Amino acid sequence: MPPVLRVDGLTIALPTGADRAHALADVSLDVAAGEILCVVGESGSGKSVMAYAIMGLLPGHEVRPVAGTVRLEDEELLGASVKRRRQLRGARMAMIFQEPMTALNPVMRCGAQIDEVLRLHTSLEAPKRRRRTLEMLDQVRLSEPERMAASFPHQLSGGQRQRIMIAMALILEPALLIADEPTTALDVTTQAQVLQLVRDLQRQQGTAVLFITHDFGVVAEIADRVAVMREGRIVERGATATVLTVPRDDYTKRLIAAVPSLVPAPSAARTEVNPVVSVRGLAKTYRTREPFAPRRAVRALQDVDLHVDRGEIVGVVGESGSGKSTAARCIARLVDPDAGEIRMGEVDLAGLRGRALRRQRRRVQIVFQDPYRSLNPRRTVAQALVEGPVNFGEPYERALRRAGELLGLVGLDPKVVDRYPHQFSGGQRQRLCIARALMLEPELLIADEAVSALDVSVQASVLDLLDSIRRRFGLAILFITHDLRVAARLCDRVAVMRQGRIVETGRTATVFAAPGHPYTRELLDAAPGRDWRFEDAST
Repeated sequence: MPPVLRVDGLTIALPTGADRAHALADVSLDVAAGEILCVVGESGSGKSVMAYAIMGLLPGHEVRPVAGTVRLEDEELLGASVKRRRQLRGARMAMIFQEPMTALNPVMRCGAQIDEVLRLHTSLEAPKRRRRTLEMLDQVRLSEPERMAASFPHQLSGGQRQRIMIAMALILEPALLIADEPTTALDVTTQAQVLQLVRDLQRQQGTAVLFITHDFGVVAEIADRVAVMREGRIVERGATATVLTVPRDDYTKRLIAAVPSLVPAPSAARTEVNPVVSVRGLAKTYRTREPFAPRRAVRALQDVDLHVDRGEIVGVVGESGSGKSTAARCIARLVDPDAGEIRMGEVDLAGLRGRALRRQRRRVQIVFQDPYRSLNPRRTVAQALVEGPVNFGEPYERALRRAGELLGLVGLDPKVVDRYPHQFSGGQRQRLCIARALMLEPELLIADEAVSALDVSVQASVLDLLDSIRRRFGLAILFITHDLRVAARLCDRVAVMRQGRIVETGRTATVFAAPGHPYTRELLDAAPGRDWRFEDAST
């Protein structure tokens, strides 16, 4: 029986002046019915370009196939007409994108977006399409299908939006499903649910799945086979157990070596307590009102206590909506808390307003999850880095010299000060954000999911950078993450948040080895690839 998807010798040219001639060079792979093939590799390896080429979604004529074939159920796709490609998309092949908020239409209700697939590809009447839509919403395990169908994307959580995308992709039972990093931004429990859902639906429908990811935990959890890509070429492939336990290629070994262990290294308890920030009784309630609906109150934080000592990294972990980012934003005073104290020395930041607050802002700096949106695309690196110190009265030339020093510290050439953000990779942009935060010589650095969207190797280098910075400057770091492996790798202590409360806190090694709260155990059990010791395979 021929495979559902067969890619043979696919080569895709890049525009003149790119960092290499081809995005893909002689790539060959196949995916059988009922099989999950995971494609892994760093950003720029060509994973997503290959997916877009299969779907016929390559941008313009400069990025184009110049050799090879792509066959879906033995039908050649590269030479197919635009009309035929449109017929196949949704009906015989479908794709789940990384960020559902950008993939879904923000002004269409979710039910209407699923219905659109049926309306364009079937002859079903509206009542039957409606029944099928609700059945599919139930099949992807969304409670209250009627409410979900009537909701707009912004009214749903990230996990719910991803399930809407899965429903759209699988409602016509396509032969091929391409999933491009569909769980990157999800917390561990939601990620585990989405992975289980994809696997169950794939088995029920016999779908061939091409799953693109940089997360080896996900690979270990769901893949039947693995293909490793580097700079547009497949450098290793094989059964999952073989590639993950006895990798042959040095590049594969380096990727696996960069995967953080879920077992924290034991560390000595700190004998000196020197809190940079002490939070007591922090509370925050959001009050929202949708059109034609009663006002709602959401208690994002309830009686939160925590502290971070000088030279210490404290991790805050929990599901989406647990209050992690709200706590970070309250401490940075980007959000006004309703109650509680945020003490730095003798100053209570929670009670400050106006100029008094502005004078204290340099003491707390924050690095956000998405470096693409954190940096102004119209400002050079120099302008971005010197803005803060200059606003606080530092001479421009002195700030520029310090910017050069910090660029070197974060592993970038000081000569890049005249470049713009789009000229850097994602990992480099995050380093720029870290340098910008350090320009004000803060006492507390908050990292809010600062490495969640990065490749494992880039992630490892950024984590090493944060560790070295805290040791060099004695910096206190509050590290917000949903990735338990990252918390185990970096954090001295960890606080576990659930529904706005801290339910457990302690030394990371202690909490992970013997969790005292059932919720902490749930998070650890949900971590993908939790039974694999990647560090053993890389040696």
